[in-house]
Parts: sequence; structure tokens; C-alpha cells
Amino acid sequence: MDDAFSLAWRYPDEHADLLIDSLAKLNGVGRDQILLGDGSGEILKLCAEVFTGPISANRNGTAGRGTMVVAEPTFEAILNHARANGAEVSKVPLSPTFAHDLPKMAAAANEGLIYVCNPNNPTASITPKNDLRDFIAKAPQQTMLLVDEAYYHYADSPDYESVMPMVKDYRNLIVARTFSKIYGMAGLRCGYCVAQRETIERIRPYQPWDSVNIMALVAAMASLNDNDQVTKGRRLNTETKAFLTGELEAMGYKQISSQANFVMIDMKRPVVPLIQAFKERDVQVGRLFPALPNHMRLTIGKKSEMEAFLSVFRQVVA
Repeated sequence: MDDAFSLAWRYPDEHADLLIDSLAKLNGVGRDQILLGDGSGEILKLCAEVFTGPISANRNGTAGRGTMVVAEPTFEAILNHARANGAEVSKVPLSPTFAHDLPKMAAAANEGLIYVCNPNNPTASITPKNDLRDFIAKAPQQTMLLVDEAYYHYADSPDYESVMPMVKDYRNLIVARTFSKIYGMAGLRCGYCVAQRETIERIRPYQPWDSVNIMALVAAMASLNDNDQVTKGRRLNTETKAFLTGELEAMGYKQISSQANFVMIDMKRPVVPLIQAFKERDVQVGRLFPALPNHMRLTIGKKSEMEAFLSVFRQVVA
């Protein structure tokens, strides 16, 4: 990144092309099946803009615009984008095991877009691979499916798998990934999606040119070329999460089983006053998710940060 600063006066096209080539090879797809984004957040915004909106009269077998269907709770940004686009948003509560209720989500769809975050944010839970595979196979082709795999690298359950290999068979499937999580680039903003070429061509005209900056592009390439990055990141997250959850459970506080780099702690009481209490003690925890008013979302940091959190946690809950 230091070296790339000397190129900041240039447009980043060449470096974008290099990253696209690497991502295509990594995911076993053509380079025309990759769209880079200013974080995967831009990918979500583009999908809402392209595939949701007032119900279309399109009945020629291709995807039109329509309803946005999401789980409740899930990552909220895409809901806001869909509403801004004039779309109806349908929220379907998670199942008792905190998986996406895919049959009810399919029933709520009307063309448009179904958003599946797996592992899900904010619950860190997964939707079983067989259920998701069957859902994708049976979904109407005129309904687009966006599977957000931002936390893909952290999931180690035998009941989880990426749906990336399914892109080749389903023209209505889009898979989003990001460098924000295990690659530690949340502030740099670089993500991408994979889909069939025709889908990428539908999305691309809505995207600003050169939306990913050169610093993010070279950092992403360096991350992909570091063979230890993912392995080390996953190990450190697993170790620190085990330490944290062990301490919490010893105090009688359980969490939703986490397949990500954060946990949802059942505080056994309304969480809003607790969020403020932590903030007053210089500890920033997650925001309120109204569907889970007694749960606190906590990102896994360094062990020293988790020790600091636990020290304040004991003060607050006392």
C-alpha cells in the first residue's frame, strides 16, 4: 500500500484487472463473472437497485424488479437500499435454530430479490447446506437470489458450505464476498460478487466507474498472495472466541452458536441500557437488533480486547 501511494494519481484499472484475474482463478469462474465493489456493501446496494422496485409487468421468463425478501433479523443495509428504490420489503423471522426459513421466504417472493446472509449477521448462525442447495434449485428463475458470504471463511460446521459452485448452473444466483472480515480490510472497502456473465452485465451499468480505490486493490492482492492470512485469521478468531464464550458461560451467559467473528450474547434483559453502559466505560458493542431485544452483538477482537470487555462486562452486569 505504501508503494501504491505513488500511483494514486492514476486510475486503478490495471490493478482492478489483476485482482479480477486472481479472483476468477480462486473461484474457478471466468473473469466476466466477477464484479468488484467498494466493499460487498456496494454489491448489495447494486443488487437492490437492479432487482427490486415496484412490481414489474415482466413475464418473459427473465428476472424483473419486485419484492425484497429478507430474514429477520439480518444485515439491514440492503433493506434500506430496496426501500429507497420503491420496493416492498418482506421480512421472514428466522427459524427456532436461527436459520433462514427458506420455504416462507420463497412464498413471500414476487420476482425481485431474496437475500440470504450465510453465516447470518447479526446472529452468526448458518442455514444448513442441504436446505440452501434445495432452495436454490427450486427457486423460480425470475426471482434473483443473493447469497452474502461475508463470513464464509469463519464457518467450520459440517452443515455449512459455500454455494459458489452452484453459480455455473443457476442464472439467478449471485454470491457476494468481502475482504472486510478475515482479511482485515473493513476500512479500505473492497468486495466482489460472482454470477453468470449475463447477470454481471445487468448490474454493471448501475455501478460508478473505478469505485474501488488503488490502495484497496493492492491490499486485496497482497492478502490473496499471503498463504497464511486466512489460516492464521481463522485460528486466532477461533481461539479468542473460545476464551470469550468460556468466560461468559462460566458467568451464566449463553450465546447463539457462532460461525462467524462475532457472538450474540443473551443478556437476559433489555440490551439498550447495557449498550449505553458499555459506551460510558469506553467499550463499543453492537447496536440493537429489535427482533432480539435481549441479545448483545460483540465482535471478536484481540484477546487483550476481549479481556478488557470481560472486565467491563462484570462491572455492568453487577
